[in-house]
Amino acid sequence: MYIYNVTINIQEDVHDKWVDWMKTEHIPEMLNTGKFTKALMTKVMVNEEMGGITYSVQYTTESKEKLQTYYEEDAPEMRAKSAPFEGKFVAFRTELEVISEQ
Repeated sequence: MYIYNVTINIQEDVHDKWVDWMKTEHIPEMLNTGKFTKALMTKVMVNEEMGGITYSVQYTTESKEKLQTYYEEDAPEMRAKSAPFEGKFVAFRTELEVISEQ
């Protein structure tokens, strides 16, 4: 199992609108690609020197191949949908391989 983790720092002036968009549009659309089995959105509990509020969104997928298929088939379109918030956030993505779950 793999986790596609997206960490986002969003500016406070668009924070509420962005959180609503993530919960009602973006995350459901990510799940609707059929590449992920679940998503977990968490708030990072640190105060950033640069300001803003930081979140981690973890999308669980069955395999590295399924994640690669997401990159090839869906990622450009899904990332483009964040255009209304362009210049208001910083994001970085990491891939995590689940070794053990207890």
